[in-house]
Amino acid sequence: MTTHQTPATLWLDALSIPYTLHTYAYDSSVDRLGIAAAQALNADPKAVLKTLMVKVDGIPACIVLPVEYDMNFTRIAQALNGRKAKMMQRADAESHTGYTIGGVSPFGQKRPCRVVFDQRAIKEQHPHLIINAGARGLLLSISPTDALSASNALVADVTSP
Repeated sequence: MTTHQTPATLWLDALSIPYTLHTYAYDSSVDRLGIAAAQALNADPKAVLKTLMVKVDGIPACIVLPVEYDMNFTRIAQALNGRKAKMMQRADAESHTGYTIGGVSPFGQKRPCRVVFDQRAIKEQHPHLIINAGARGLLLSISPTDALSASNALVADVTSP
């Protein structure tokens, strides 16, 4: 059990998946929040992942990718056997996930959806990935295998070259 309980940590606890929590001073005024989080934790940005909500042909999906990369909507649509992907509107993402933007986790979402991890996050072979734990300024480190298992994710190339 954790002292910072969120739907994400409760989800991982229920699955008996180990993780370590990390807190940092969240500052919404910075240009690249993920890079700022990596710097605050003195972590390799390739191991720090951001979670973004999209719709593919109108169906919600969660995309998890290293903070230093950008999504490629064409590749996301292809990975999910769709035609068109676009960002989910903020209010829709918050309603769907139960999380506030800046604190979205791929674990324990209010309404589960398809999850895709960018292959770069997995290919780097970091022993642990750092992913949002369900609140602004709260991240967790988890093994790549456990992250994929806990989110029932697929792995695909979904970033821009």
